[in-house]
Amino acid sequence: MHTAIVMDIGGTKIKLGLVAGDKILCTASIDAESSIGLKEKLPAIENAINDMLNQHAINKNEIKGVGISMPGIVDSIQKKVLSIDNKFNDVVDMNLSEWITNTWQTNLEIENDARCALIGEWQFGNGKGYDNVVLMTIGTGIGSSAVIEGKVLRGKHFQAGCLGGHFTINLNGIKCNCGNIGCVETEASTWNIERIAKQHANYNSSILAQQNKLDFETIYRCANADDALAKELRDACLDVWSAAAVNLIHAYDPEVLVIGGGIMASAGYIIPYIQKKTDEHAWTPWGKVKIVAAENINAASLLGAAYLVFNN
Repeated sequence: MHTAIVMDIGGTKIKLGLVAGDKILCTASIDAESSIGLKEKLPAIENAINDMLNQHAINKNEIKGVGISMPGIVDSIQKKVLSIDNKFNDVVDMNLSEWITNTWQTNLEIENDARCALIGEWQFGNGKGYDNVVLMTIGTGIGSSAVIEGKVLRGKHFQAGCLGGHFTINLNGIKCNCGNIGCVETEASTWNIERIAKQHANYNSSILAQQNKLDFETIYRCANADDALAKELRDACLDVWSAAAVNLIHAYDPEVLVIGGGIMASAGYIIPYIQKKTDEHAWTPWGKVKIVAAENINAASLLGAAYLVFNN
């Protein structure tokens, strides 16, 4: 069976793997250090992948292709990143197909990271069996993607469905990296949650002020310890994500909305909360959209990238 090399280029970690069919043979990860650009990370990526190929005795003529899951607006036909939000900024000017051809003598498939995660869940996870699926990923930023009537939504300029994190939630909010005001991301994502917490009047009296790192894992842990500010921030973010979920439901009319990302370690609290809010506020006279956690939280993008390699 041919093997796909897969990469999930994230803002915090770059995940790498080898996939045969629907089976992940092995994975590795390296620190993203996205501010220095992607070009600087290529040698480390090559070394990690070549190590995996050697460990599994896979030679280059057994490689079906390389699939890359990439943040930003991605032209999956010309294999280019058109625009990216304040990370790996050099990738817009890179010829990734040339790099793949020169390094592994094979072809490239590249897609937006949320679309890859959606494809992974649609084909192999909790979106399987549905023709209309929306995914929202919550992490460093907020991603989204949609399958409508059995087809992945891309649009004329490759941005259809994937900008759910940049829905306007707060007209009086701060300016986002994208240039918009009050985006979902500015109100409730990892890259901005520390600023939100520190600007709160009760921050210094909260146990959050004693933490080395302020991310959602920390906020949920402190909320479970009954810290008032942590609980307030947790529920404020849940309200933002719920509003985003309602917008996604209204925009794309799915049967199921899958929520992924590292935050799903707290799925037992998050999923019922968003289900209740969408039941109350989404205009769906035919019934209720099912809200589910991603099945392949850490692997959906890798599986989606591999699917593109094997099926394109």
